[in-house]
Amino acid sequence: MNLSTALFIVATAITASGVSVRARTSQVSFTPKVKPISYPTAAEGVFSGIGTFAHFPYVDCFRNESINYDTAILAPFDTATIYRPGTCFNPSGICEGSRRTILAGGYNVPQKVNPFTSLAVVLDTGDIAMTPYDNEVAIRQLQLGHQDLLHRTPADISRSSFPRVITLGGDHTITLPILRALNSAYGPASVIHFDSHSDTWYDTTSVGGASREIAGINHGTYFYGASKEGLIKKGNSFHAGIRTTLNGPEDYEVDEEIGFEIVEAREIDGIGTKGVIEHIRNCVGDNLVYLSIDIDTLDPSFAPTTGTPESDGWSTRELRRGVSGLAGLNLIGADIVEVSPPFDDNGQITAIAAADLVYEVLSLMVRFPVLLEEVE
Repeated sequence: MNLSTALFIVATAITASGVSVRARTSQVSFTPKVKPISYPTAAEGVFSGIGTFAHFPYVDCFRNESINYDTAILAPFDTATIYRPGTCFNPSGICEGSRRTILAGGYNVPQKVNPFTSLAVVLDTGDIAMTPYDNEVAIRQLQLGHQDLLHRTPADISRSSFPRVITLGGDHTITLPILRALNSAYGPASVIHFDSHSDTWYDTTSVGGASREIAGINHGTYFYGASKEGLIKKGNSFHAGIRTTLNGPEDYEVDEEIGFEIVEAREIDGIGTKGVIEHIRNCVGDNLVYLSIDIDTLDPSFAPTTGTPESDGWSTRELRRGVSGLAGLNLIGADIVEVSPPFDDNGQITAIAAADLVYEVLSLMVRFPVLLEEVE
């Protein structure tokens, strides 16, 4: 209970008892015994302030084009899901899960960095305004919003030619407009994709009789669309954690044609996280890399609140190790998607896991600049 709350309760109690507040307060001289707390201490940071990710400053960069930053965090969208909805609430859910992620105690031991005390300027930009009524328009709005943020001058131009954005989705469809935006800055990129599903269906799959041009873009087909548009480095992109059932062997044939290599979830039992990381790094090499993390990579026992849960997944520890193992790769952006807070438990275990993954990605971005000579 903070001081302002305590004083409000006292005043209410006096009024309710029928005693004049004016009369009582005229007899009492109150001098605070405790000095106000200054941020950033552990006590103030966890419980106070607006609900941004990890209490980073909120800046509406869409209305203030003069703001310079190195990494921006923004969000949401979920009208292209084909199973459980609710991921449009993911940004606020992850931010809630990040409440105890603060400067005091923010040192990342495996990565040997505190992203809160680095020289990088990190902002929470809030949400991109998008219509919930028209997927085609919403996807375009998300693309233009990302392009706006990407084509600013970074606070530290020695680290990258463009700022980097971490997006809190939303259903996984958001990766397509993000890749379109990144293409305007960097050209095609390798993709590292942690997921239980490959998301490379043909755009005619599961449209339910709706228009292919609109319904054909959803959270199961967006990589097919991205490949057709030339946004992905073929042969240098990677799926990790795949374990869903398929329409048939042809699903993997299409996936290979699109340009992905795969490590299935079950393979971690034999090669471990170290083996998974080696496969990924050998595949993407020195290319520019976009990282996309679907929370359903995790087993439902670790992340129950997702749109398309699949059993037999990875643990939170395994996925965090997989992400931190990407240290030194040329990471130009990332998203964490498919968290659906309405399905979470009271302990917010999915939101906390997702927030910790964002923290790992942010630590990577703070540690390692984009290698400018690799940018065309």
